[in-house]
Order: sequence, then structure tokens, then C-alpha cells
Amino acid sequence: MAPHRDVAAFAERAPGYESGWRGRLHHDIADRTADLALSCSPTPRRILDVGCGTGYLLRQLATRLPDAAELAGVDAAPAMIETARAAARDRRLRFAVGVAEQLPWPAATFDLVVSTTSFDHWADQQAGLTECARVLMPGGHLVLADLFSAWLRPTLRLGRRDKARTKLRATRLLAAAGFRAPEWHGIYAVIIQAVTAAK
Repeated sequence: MAPHRDVAAFAERAPGYESGWRGRLHHDIADRTADLALSCSPTPRRILDVGCGTGYLLRQLATRLPDAAELAGVDAAPAMIETARAAARDRRLRFAVGVAEQLPWPAATFDLVVSTTSFDHWADQQAGLTECARVLMPGGHLVLADLFSAWLRPTLRLGRRDKARTKLRATRLLAAAGFRAPEWHGIYAVIIQAVTAAK
């Protein structure tokens, strides 16, 4: 798979990604996503964060899930993974460079897959969701938080025309990937929404 065009931008931002107003925004969205994830999957044993960035969400989940066996993160930007590894203090945290479309784990490895503000950057969103379903155990849950709003429809005619930026488009991709019972939740302001779905 060819390198995605957004990887270089995130590589540059990795060292200071958790600082400043952007860092506070990222933390707020990740904290709310963690709450939502644990409301639909209270005691997951193995968790995967797709597009994990600096690993903040997984670090938060690790503190709240003392009985979890593994918390894994994957990100396309090597600099993000380096930053995540440097910040990890829990031996259960594992990080790998990779893309959503080719997750480096066997089928049915995880019982919870999360992704926060990464989905919009996936080169092939349908392939990425299909991979998320593949690595989920039967009965496992997906929590996907990103830009989903009717307000974003104009961007679909411009540079993001192939992206699922509305609930309707995202719901169709989820169904095609084999997910069931999608439920939508507000996360931040009006454009950051999350969908939970089961395999």
C-alpha cells in the first residue's frame, strides 16, 4: 500500500501533538470516546486503536482496565508510533506502524476496536472497516469517532469527495463490512460524532 498523503503532516506534528490547544482538544475527544467505548464494552480483554497517534487513548484505557491483557495501537506515521512508545509506561501497551487497510494481526484477536479522528485519513475506508471487522472477535465492538455531519456535505464535492463524512455514508460502509446494530452518539460540538457497532 502506498504511503498516504497525510502521513508526513502527522509525522511533523508528533513531538508536540499532545500540547497546546490542539492537544487539549485531542484529549477531550479521546476521553469522551473512552467513556463511550467502556459503556458498550465494559471489560474488554484485548483492545486495538486504529490510528492511535501518540497513544493517549490507549494509555487512558489502560488505567481504567487493570484486567485487560493487551492494548495495541497502529498508526501509519512512524513518528507517532515512536512518540507513543516513549510515553508508554504500561507493559500491556504495544504499538506498530501500519495502516487500517492492512492490520498486522490475525483474525478474531480483539474484542474492542476503537478509532478516534483517524477514519477521515484512511486511504480506503471500506477496506479499513473490513479489516477492523476481521480482527474483531464475534460479538466484539467497534467505536469509531470522527467528522460526521451533514454540515460537511460541501466538502464531499471537493477534496474529500470519496470520504464517508456523513452518518448515512458511514453506516452503509459499516454494513458492507459486516457490522450490525450501529448507534450514533454526539462526542464534540456538532461535527465530531461516534458510531458504535457490533460484529
